[in-house]
Amino acid sequence: MISSFAMRAGVVAATFVVAGFVKGVTGMGLPTVAMGVLGTLMLPAQAAAMLLLPSFVTNVWQLFAGPSVRALLQRLWPMLLGIVAGTVAAASFIAGGGGEWAVVGLGAALTLYAAAGLLAWRVSVPARHERWLSPAIGAVTGLVTGGTGVFVVPAVPYLQGLALKKEDLVQALGLSFTVSTIALAIGLTREHAFAAGDLGESPFAVVPALFGMWIGQRVRGRIGADTFRRWFFVCLLGLGIQLMARAFV
Repeated sequence: MISSFAMRAGVVAATFVVAGFVKGVTGMGLPTVAMGVLGTLMLPAQAAAMLLLPSFVTNVWQLFAGPSVRALLQRLWPMLLGIVAGTVAAASFIAGGGGEWAVVGLGAALTLYAAAGLLAWRVSVPARHERWLSPAIGAVTGLVTGGTGVFVVPAVPYLQGLALKKEDLVQALGLSFTVSTIALAIGLTREHAFAAGDLGESPFAVVPALFGMWIGQRVRGRIGADTFRRWFFVCLLGLGIQLMARAFV
């Protein structure tokens, strides 16, 4: 008979293999997929604590595989500061008594992101607006991150609208996600939201995540990007709707 611990470990490992695969193919999506799946099984604060280490490792890998960290830091530092401030400020929501509403917020964030992806929503950010828009986008992204554990809204559409080269965009995503991961860790630490069991399981999620990411990078050229992205967003949409519905059934 399979123990509950073995079953939980298997689900966590499978989740991070899939999440790593998505990140390997698209350059993003590990926290989004992990939070979406694990959020159906545990409280968002537990899921967020579990994804910190695999998210950090895979994002640092992605960050330093790019061409120029310094140039991106010089351009994006206002957004990054906003992410840190917003995440730390909002971490009390995901860590505190708003667990049920954090699940709803997670579902809403996934649904919004998936809908924007399916509708191929793109923005174009004029350079003259970056000075004020960048910190605002960072702060909103931080609030969403601190409240739900999802890093992507609205930072990803914003970065896609900066007309960065492909390699720079992938690296910018890695930079944004790395800072978001660190900020979430700081916020959860301040709120005393770490449980020993959740942190203890986090290192065991690193290998499945890296394995999935390695597979995703190897098959990236064999999968039609548009087809994969479409089904990725369809799955996220289903997860988001399911998470929101949990609060009302």
